[in-house]
Amino acid sequence: LAKMYDSSGCRQCHEQIYNEWDQSLHARSIFGTGRTALTVATTVKVGLMNWKHSGVKKPEDVKVKHVMVCFKCHLPQIAEATDDVAKEIVALSIKYGAKDTKPEENDRIEKKLSSININCLVCHQRNAITHKWVDGFPQKNEVYGSKDGSHVDAAHPVLKKSPIMSESILCGQCHGLGPNFELENPSQCGTLYGSYLWAYRAEGGQESCQECHMKKSKMGHNMQSYNDVGFGKSAVDFQVETLGYIWRDKAKMIPQTLVKVEMINRAGHAIPDG
Repeated sequence: LAKMYDSSGCRQCHEQIYNEWDQSLHARSIFGTGRTALTVATTVKVGLMNWKHSGVKKPEDVKVKHVMVCFKCHLPQIAEATDDVAKEIVALSIKYGAKDTKPEENDRIEKKLSSININCLVCHQRNAITHKWVDGFPQKNEVYGSKDGSHVDAAHPVLKKSPIMSESILCGQCHGLGPNFELENPSQCGTLYGSYLWAYRAEGGQESCQECHMKKSKMGHNMQSYNDVGFGKSAVDFQVETLGYIWRDKAKMIPQTLVKVEMINRAGHAIPDG
């Protein structure tokens, strides 16, 4: 799967963009904010192995369909992989961070799992078209961007214009609307795109995900979230006023403090979300 979606060759021509992406959460989508791999392990051990109709009694029983509850977004290309790939990822996720796993082994696991991620080919090929009956299906020899033309890459010689590359719906495929009802066992996870549509656009907001997270932030493909201090500050206005006072006899009364906190969300969606 890592070889099938290897985008390291993009760096040769798009070095700045590639380096930006390499610093992003997309580049480490199985680790992300530091909890995803552990959540995968918990989903298997606490969830799947205890749900009597899941067909999973032990980690070795896991199939691709079982991990889609997490990987529909964190690793969508796994839909093209065999069940053996799902088993390997689960085994590594369970071993990662376990009490008897040595630090050097954790480092090895993290390096291996980080080789599969949300990279150039996920956004600029696999997920570049949403309305496939209208616009066609993404082709493996093509990459998608803002225009049609040729592409100097033997593996992807054709450049095609994606109708959604600058639209929020591109991001909405993963940063979703809510429960994934198409799965056999839905989960409530990312609702960010729903919040964007119903609380921001519905109130007259005009900017797309790309305009805030890439252009205005000047971070390009190093798309960050509230985990980044600078990006968090730009999204939320936070004001605090305090007043300390003593009422009546201070020998008998406890001094009090009045605290007024004002938070204004400047983002185009709820915070936090996924």
